[in-house]
Amino acid sequence: MFPNLQYLNFGRSSIYDERLSFGLRASTVISTNLLELHVCLNTFDDCLYLLDGHFNQLHTLYVYLSVIGDLNKRVNNMKKLPSLKCFWLHCKRLAFVYDELILPLLQQMSNLEKLDLYINVVERKTFFDGNDLKMNIINHMPQLNKFTFNICSLSNFYNEINLPSNEYIQRTFSNFNNKQIICWTDYFPKEKQSYCHIYSYPYQLKYYNEITNNFPGGIFINVRKVSLYNERPFEHEFFLRIEKSFPFMEELTIRNHKQQINKQFRKSKNENQDLSIIKYPYLKQINLIQTCIDYYEQFLFDTKMDLAFGVRVGMMFELVKEVTHNFTRNRTRNNCAKINYVNLCTGIQYAGYSDNFSGGKQQLPEYIKDYFPHTQID
Repeated sequence: MFPNLQYLNFGRSSIYDERLSFGLRASTVISTNLLELHVCLNTFDDCLYLLDGHFNQLHTLYVYLSVIGDLNKRVNNMKKLPSLKCFWLHCKRLAFVYDELILPLLQQMSNLEKLDLYINVVERKTFFDGNDLKMNIINHMPQLNKFTFNICSLSNFYNEINLPSNEYIQRTFSNFNNKQIICWTDYFPKEKQSYCHIYSYPYQLKYYNEITNNFPGGIFINVRKVSLYNERPFEHEFFLRIEKSFPFMEELTIRNHKQQINKQFRKSKNENQDLSIIKYPYLKQINLIQTCIDYYEQFLFDTKMDLAFGVRVGMMFELVKEVTHNFTRNRTRNNCAKINYVNLCTGIQYAGYSDNFSGGKQQLPEYIKDYFPHTQID
């Protein structure tokens, strides 16, 4: 099939997310003369298939994986990959088998000159640091001249006492010449898990996930999608940092059920009017479903936030009702009027009113329509 094909891009598009799988077509070969391939794959086995002698001339491979999580095929018996010069591996989902699958594969690429590695690793005792990457990857690739990475790891091994400090991990990258490496760690006592994030800077990805209070800051002009998570509260000042770090953010998801501490202090001192108003000018979508009422106040109070017009918001109805004082509060009215679409996750029950907003069987109460004058409500 296509014996003279040398370049193929079967990557992601803005419309479709097609992925190749070779599980049922083990004999399929596209072109033995293929030199460069960009592809989305279902599993790590599909990646191994591509590199297991089927494309001996391949020198550049970009792989976007759905999942790295099975041990159906071993890498130990795989041949070296002397022709491969450039390898890009990206997987958003959690990988449980880094040391068993990913690392042995990388160590077969002895002539690699460029490596881009974007993975999320769990159930590994030790965090990634400069020593780990140098010993297990860089030392196996003597020709490597560009190594870009974004590696997040979750571990149950560390606790608040033995958690490596940011300073310690940062020092392990001191021999990474001409590279700026950012690292930060955090610990979640409720889940009894520790978290470490290391990445090359400037940051190239369009998303930045699982940001906590320990986020070190920086400017991320490429990022459009951000998620925040912590077992400690996010204060108003934290959202100011997010404003500065992600000037072009379009989507924001927050997971935090801890009440803000500084808010209570300001309320007792009557200092709420002194807050700097936050603006996310490009924000199109917010998800507040997994938060407490403090974050509804954070985003709906016009003394704290100036929402962009046309934003889509996911919220819990009971919390919206509470924070707006049953849709009468002036402090939340301005931002609610800017919302284009709101998804309320629990049903609303009124006399003579159905909780199906989009069904058209019942009329939405006028006082809610007046409070969200430009909003489609589901």
